[in-house]
Amino acid sequence: MKYAICVGDGMADFPIPELNGMTPLEYAKTPGMDSIAASGYVGRVQTVPDGLPPGSDVANMSLLGYDARRYYQGRAPIEAASMGIALKTNETAFRCNLVTLQNGKMADYSAGHIETGVARELIEELQEKLGNGRTRFYSGVSYRHLMVVAGVPTGKLDCTPPHDISGKTWREYVPRGAGGDELLSIMDRARAVLAESEINRRLIDKGKLPATDIWLWGQGRAIELPSMMDRYGLTGSVISAVDLVQGLGVLAGLSVRKVTGATGYLGTNYAGKVEAARRSLQEQDFVFIHIEAPDETSHEGSLNKKIQAIEEFDSNIVAEILKLKNEFKDLRILALPDHATPVSLKTHHAMPVPFTVCGPAVKHGDANAYSEKAAAGKPFITAESLFETFIKGTFK
Repeated sequence: MKYAICVGDGMADFPIPELNGMTPLEYAKTPGMDSIAASGYVGRVQTVPDGLPPGSDVANMSLLGYDARRYYQGRAPIEAASMGIALKTNETAFRCNLVTLQNGKMADYSAGHIETGVARELIEELQEKLGNGRTRFYSGVSYRHLMVVAGVPTGKLDCTPPHDISGKTWREYVPRGAGGDELLSIMDRARAVLAESEINRRLIDKGKLPATDIWLWGQGRAIELPSMMDRYGLTGSVISAVDLVQGLGVLAGLSVRKVTGATGYLGTNYAGKVEAARRSLQEQDFVFIHIEAPDETSHEGSLNKKIQAIEEFDSNIVAEILKLKNEFKDLRILALPDHATPVSLKTHHAMPVPFTVCGPAVKHGDANAYSEKAAAGKPFITAESLFETFIKGTFK
């Protein structure tokens, strides 16, 4: 058996009046996922356990079959694993977004989807001017970076993801609780550094948004996960543009196949990801392919771009993975979102999401298309149960 999971981050949504009451997933042209539904099974899955935040960290950990209630510590330590950052026992990792704050509001949680090379220069400048024996900055992809701090007090610390407060007054959402004052001090000092940066001046001269600030959130200390080999006897890979999913792969003992030109947005190198998936299935048992664009466009509140992102995911990833059934006769394919990101909310939602699966031992269900409507009314299962069934069981 071979296994492929195709994740369109944030695809699920609410019915939208402009689409005559359809969701973006129902409205979009998705012949690939519809083909899976017609030849296989459609169901519903709860990817976010009760009581945990509906983030991609929790949801993708769950989709890989791990009990997030047991293992989840925060987003940043997962990304640290991807970046090869070994956290000491007294160190806390924080996600460090480059953002644009204007007129007292969170104008852009991604600083205009800042280019990775430009962002790296800014993070290196912050490390040079603010880094010390306790605090270190690490550059990632686009606006997504990390800060590691030693000796942050233990206790309740509330940090809000910046994509949750687009257009809102940012002062109401700064870190609060144990260590919050120190984090706010670092954010204030970073603002001063970025205000004087020649790199930001160049961005402004080009008519682009400057990265005015850093935003700290997603904190946690080092975590460990049992490997996929130990749990299921599987070898495999993850393919994603974002450090979060790559970090989950590292922690699960999977290979991380990096693809040149993978951007985490519309127009990413889809062909490169499919080829990486094909090589993974040639050499290993399992591949987890993650596409970020539906989530990013949802955070922007752009309905048209979200529909475009879903259609790009379907035609460039799902349909191409389906073609691999000609090469791998015993290939089982699962397609789904990790969570919902309703365009109207511009942030994540914990509601159950639809999945569709086809391949060996998957009996045909009663759906001929894939959407929230096709899965409506079906009892939902946990993501852990879905993964277990996907690997070992029978869908019927």
